[in-house]
This record gives sequence, C-alpha cells and structure tokens, in this order.
Amino acid sequence: MFKEKIDKIDEEYVKSGVAQIKEGDVEIAANSQKEVSEKILNSGMLKKYSEIIKLMFGMLQDYRKGVYRNIPWFSIAAITFTVLYILNPLDIIPDFIPGLGYVDDFAIMTIGLRFMETDLHKYLDWKLKEK
Repeated sequence: MFKEKIDKIDEEYVKSGVAQIKEGDVEIAANSQKEVSEKILNSGMLKKYSEIIKLMFGMLQDYRKGVYRNIPWFSIAAITFTVLYILNPLDIIPDFIPGLGYVDDFAIMTIGLRFMETDLHKYLDWKLKEK
C-alpha cells in the first residue's frame, strides 16, 4: 500500500506541485521556518537536510524582501512546494506513521533539491560575497 503511494512521487509529481504554487504560497512557506525546522529536527530522516533548509529559507526571505532576485520563479516555487509539503502532516504518507511517515517528505526534498540546487549554490555564493 505505501509502496504504491511512494511510487507516485517522482519528478512529474513534484513539477505538477511546483506549477500550482502562487505568490501567496511563498509568503506562507517563508513564515513557516520555525515549524518546518522543528519537524526536520524531530524527523531523524530529514536531519541531514537541516542546513539546506536554512539556506532555502534565507533565499525565500531575501527574495521576498527584494534583496535577491537572481533566481527563476521555478526555483522559488520548488522551494515553496517542498516546504509546504514537509509542513503538511497529512500528505501522501501521514507523518504520524512510525518509520514511514517521513519517507515521502524525504523523497520530495530530494527531488526538489535537484530542481533548485544550482540556484542554491548561486545564492550561497552571493551571500558569501555580501558579507
């Protein structure tokens, strides 16, 4: 049952979710850093992404402020979709299911990261030059 659900999570699934992101969703995602950070730290499986998540939130914040705009909308939408998906406890596999609840979140994070990785590197380079 869960394998069938996980098999649905692929690049097309994430692209479809990213395509539905609106500007208002960015605001919601950007304001959920505390909740997402707590969830990641408590998940075990997603802990390895904690620094990347901080970077993603930094980029969202700088994008919203207009400080950093050298990023395609697709990457902003991919970050937003990833954050909102992780935030949702009742996603494809509900987070309360022991041992399996974060597998789908991990898959979304992994696929989403492939879409935004280059832009995260550019943002980090920009941040380092700004200091």
